[in-house]
Amino acid sequence: MADWATISSLATAGGTLVLAVATFASVRSANQAARVAERSLAVNLRPLLLPSRPADDPQKVHFADDHWLIVEGAGAACEVTDEAVYLAMSVRNVGTGIAVLHGWQFLPERRGGDAPAPSLDGFHRLTRDLYVPAGDISFWQGVLRDPAEPDFAQAREAIEARRPFALDILYGDNEGGQRVVSRFGMTIRGDAWIPAAGRHWNIDRPDPR
Repeated sequence: MADWATISSLATAGGTLVLAVATFASVRSANQAARVAERSLAVNLRPLLLPSRPADDPQKVHFADDHWLIVEGAGAACEVTDEAVYLAMSVRNVGTGIAVLHGWQFLPERRGGDAPAPSLDGFHRLTRDLYVPAGDISFWQGVLRDPAEPDFAQAREAIEARRPFALDILYGDNEGGQRVVSRFGMTIRGDAWIPAAGRHWNIDRPDPR
């Protein structure tokens, strides 16, 4: 004679197992979809800076002490006085999100592509955030005002000697994430300083290499 109580219990257990498996699959699929959506959003917010193009318009760069520099397309400007070293560069954002510039550091010489990722400890923070729209141009600017600071003497010597140097620029997306350090080598041709992008390091996510 069939034990209907046992059969009922087994049927209930089987149904519960099927429901659990379906729920697990649904949750896993939802989590995967959420991760894909999160990655897609991050990609849409991601900036990447390169030098602007020669055909891009010149830009006037204003400093807090009412000093002005003009940077041509694909160019940079450097000027030394007794009180300050002024630096500016025309940049283009080839990424898909707004770039918010945070800080920078001066390097007294150009470094090869095998150089290690820079430490953020030595970066100068910008006194104001600079924004570079996606697919458009803007500028980066920096100034050294303390003659007793080692960077001041090194920058002054390199600029006056017309010797190559490098700049590391720290920036991220408009939500404060996806920070990147881009290294720009600076050389001079005639009277014009020319930047060239050398390496990019991701700070908040793995590097692609």
